[in-house]
Amino acid sequence: MKNLADIMKQAGQMQARMADMQARLEATIIEGQSGGGMVKVKMTGKSVVTGLDIDPSLLKADEKEILEDLIIAALADAKNKAENIMAAEMKTVTGGMPLPPGFSL
Repeated sequence: MKNLADIMKQAGQMQARMADMQARLEATIIEGQSGGGMVKVKMTGKSVVTGLDIDPSLLKADEKEILEDLIIAALADAKNKAENIMAAEMKTVTGGMPLPPGFSL
């Protein structure tokens, strides 16, 4: 039974580390950009968009489609960076152990 108690203790410690990681991700701000910085998106490490900055030169009627594409690209850039940060955080929490299939944050 000592092994079971050790396993439960380790599980509790991992749960606490996961909660800490979640808090760090919520507090982390990532900036994605596109168009050479003409469109910038800020989002948390949990992929919540918190800001959008658009260069005024893109605010023309004939630039609508370009602006839409740049916003989508900036969001994708920020989301990719957030996912990389999350993967690195998860690796530190799990000690490099892979998560079981279907387990996610």
